[in-house]
Amino acid sequence: AEDLIPAIASLNRYAGEHGIPLISSADAHPEDSHEFREWPPHCVAGTFGQRKPAATLLTPRVTIPWDAGFDVASLDPLPKQIVIEKNDLDIFTNPNLPRLLDKLGATECYVYGVFIDYCVKCALIGLLRSGRRVFLVSDATASISKQAGDTAIREFLAARRLPGQHGGRL
Repeated sequence: AEDLIPAIASLNRYAGEHGIPLISSADAHPEDSHEFREWPPHCVAGTFGQRKPAATLLTPRVTIPWDAGFDVASLDPLPKQIVIEKNDLDIFTNPNLPRLLDKLGATECYVYGVFIDYCVKCALIGLLRSGRRVFLVSDATASISKQAGDTAIREFLAARRLPGQHGGRL
């Protein structure tokens, strides 16, 4: 994952410099997260381990908590980066994401990050299900397992071929 920081930082800067809305995700687990039954504790909210690498951050930015009460309409003007917190592999478990995507008028989404065999796969499939054109930036993506990563990419490519789905691998 650390090897991807320069590529991710470059893509994020490009988005910020060209007025492209940037949505990033960040795990924000409570100390007793259900995810820790399967994974070792990681990204506990408020700890050093939860921080995103500084090189990948833009200013101004806002963090949207995993809280259905967040007023997405209040994001005016839009910051350069919007960080969506999640307590699950799937970014769509944050109830604010669909409203945010609608507010942004997001019709095309370019997805990258870690890890394609888990969180990135969830984002890809969720975005396809929401009816958006979805592209995977494979040079800025990593997997925990090469085999699982390759399987996730095949699943994404198969899902985008379903009626009404669009996207590809860059």
